[in-house]
Amino acid sequence: MGGAALIASPIVDRYARDVLAPGWQKSHLKKTRDVPVELDVVVEFGDFCGAVVGWENGLVLLEDRRGKRRAAPFGPGFLLEGQPVALRPPLRGTPAGPAYTASGSRVSAEPAKARVALPSRIYVEGRHDAELIEKVWGEDLRHVGVVVEFLGGIDDLPAIVADFRPEPGRRLGVLVDHLVPGSKESRIAEEVYRAGYRGTVLVAGHRFIDIWQAVRPDRIGRKAWPDVPRDIDFKKGTLAVLGLPHADQADVARGWQAILARVTSWRDLEPQLNTVVETLIDFVTQDHLDDA
Repeated sequence: MGGAALIASPIVDRYARDVLAPGWQKSHLKKTRDVPVELDVVVEFGDFCGAVVGWENGLVLLEDRRGKRRAAPFGPGFLLEGQPVALRPPLRGTPAGPAYTASGSRVSAEPAKARVALPSRIYVEGRHDAELIEKVWGEDLRHVGVVVEFLGGIDDLPAIVADFRPEPGRRLGVLVDHLVPGSKESRIAEEVYRAGYRGTVLVAGHRFIDIWQAVRPDRIGRKAWPDVPRDIDFKKGTLAVLGLPHADQADVARGWQAILARVTSWRDLEPQLNTVVETLIDFVTQDHLDDA
């Protein structure tokens, strides 16, 4: 019997799988994967996005770009690069140290070579300024060979600058408290520039009355630093409001060390100070970039 031959085609059984089997409602969702927690990894948790800055007691501590912090429990509920993850405690044997310095610079895998100190310098007003800069930027400064010295005030800054004899390759950066329009500090800075040092000296500062206020107030358990009247010594007045001993300089020194102990990285400081210090470091090292 003639006619076209029939070609058998595979039969697809669209009902071989039970579409109403348990879990069908979530079958289209992305699966959550376990990820060991690491410092500085940026994740989302609910409506909060921040970097991991620590963990303890079953909680992960996140901090956003504005310095706001939130704790979240280990486990599911996080997004990493848009993918759902469950953050787990770090793997045994994982190095506990961060991959970044306290200033936020990435730590090189290769040991850094010792640098001879550059002729350029950064001057700060006082001992507390120097101690804070050392704690956060010390590793970076040693890496580029920049020495920080404290002056004990800037009233004599024009004479100090002249004695330093700045020139290309021998730059001077000066960190000043309360550098705001109309202040004594701003007038001193202008006097330095009028002397002809604008290209080799950078006087940069912040709005805070004292370097203490550059530490974020929430790090000492407050929403804002105390408003100390001008006729009262700022440091002693601050300690008095904080309920700490404030009778003499020994009390001031102990109070500052208690505040400084709350600082572990740039995240504990006001953004304005971070920007100013990084600007000063860039300024005093720009003639030596090829030597780095």
